[in-house]
Amino acid sequence: MDLSRRPSQARFAAYVEALVEVTWHAAKPLNDYCVGLLMPGERKSVEPMAAIVAPTRVSAKHQSLLHLAGEAPWPDEAVLGKVRELVLQRQGPVEAWIVDDTGIAKKGIHSVGVARQYCGRLGKQGNCQVAVTLSIANHTASLHRLYLPEAWVNDQTRRNKAHIPKEIEFKTKPQIALDQIRAAHAEGAAPGVVLADAGYGVNGGFRAGVTALDLPYVVGVQSTLTVWPPGQEPLPAKPWSGHGRKPSRLNRDLEHQPVTVKELALSLKKKAWCTLTWREGSNTPLTSRFAAVRLRPASRDYNWTKPHPVEWLIVEWPNGEAEPTTYWLSTLPKDTPLQDLVDKAKLRWRIERDYEELKDELRLAHYEGRGWRGFHHHATLCIAAYGFLICEREAIRARARSECIAKPRGF
Repeated sequence: MDLSRRPSQARFAAYVEALVEVTWHAAKPLNDYCVGLLMPGERKSVEPMAAIVAPTRVSAKHQSLLHLAGEAPWPDEAVLGKVRELVLQRQGPVEAWIVDDTGIAKKGIHSVGVARQYCGRLGKQGNCQVAVTLSIANHTASLHRLYLPEAWVNDQTRRNKAHIPKEIEFKTKPQIALDQIRAAHAEGAAPGVVLADAGYGVNGGFRAGVTALDLPYVVGVQSTLTVWPPGQEPLPAKPWSGHGRKPSRLNRDLEHQPVTVKELALSLKKKAWCTLTWREGSNTPLTSRFAAVRLRPASRDYNWTKPHPVEWLIVEWPNGEAEPTTYWLSTLPKDTPLQDLVDKAKLRWRIERDYEELKDELRLAHYEGRGWRGFHHHATLCIAAYGFLICEREAIRARARSECIAKPRGF
């Protein structure tokens, strides 16, 4: 990115100064770290960035940047909150809170949290770190936390070497994501629809936790998820025999059973399906067939005393496919049009684009430190630099719109 133009320099200086207010750290290292991330460069680990920003003082600058990322005790959450505030000033209203995770491939075994696990970047199991993120759309990553496998949590030697805080315990990815959502909610972040893929949506505790915060969701689910067909629900508790504890849990019998969402989708009539376009692709509009019905999830409701609330099941069945390909559950209002349901379900694509830019332009994966604090500080600084990139793009678009309005007709 070109930071040599005076308007860009002024905006960047103001942006960094706003971040310095919440880091309680010297402005120069923070400025230089963000510059190193934004400037062109094949490697964006600390030493190559030091060579970019201080070519005559590489060793001293290397130590300064290394201290900022790996050791300085500034608060990630406060910086991310300020980034969110600065970016949303230039963006439209919040549409969604997007939950996801991203894998960072690693060759060694000593970097904090590294283990053999699924890595989206590789498209398979591999040696990697995984960060769980909550992104406030438009575009701003709000919170992130490293997923720490149980093998790391229970290994005190590895914990000590990586300086993992004592309070960090093992949590699943949905539990980490729910913690992030609760934190953003407690901070007063503008509410939005929570979006997540099936890795999170299949978790009933995650969905219940989001609902408890009065936040609607649209989350992916697997084809094997069980539901009650529209208009049906589990049977009431069995009649009391007069002996023992009075039954209170919901009931099923051989004739009254839930079905999988795949079975339900295949049973829908032709008129239930509608062809919709949700956004422009790189070459053509993105279009597919969708259906949506109101029903009750059936997951483990035999342990409940009341049925699950009614919500939306949204199904995608592209033309030419032998069966439906994607399923979502949603707690959006019952009068929500199908087009709006689809638009929200498909909005999650934004986080994939953000991950690509964070990794390809800002080199999120290039940090070479091994500690807990360093991993999170580097990711925070990458997001801070990305936030300025978003602001700068918006400034350019605003200037172009202004010039277009000011230009006389006919020119």
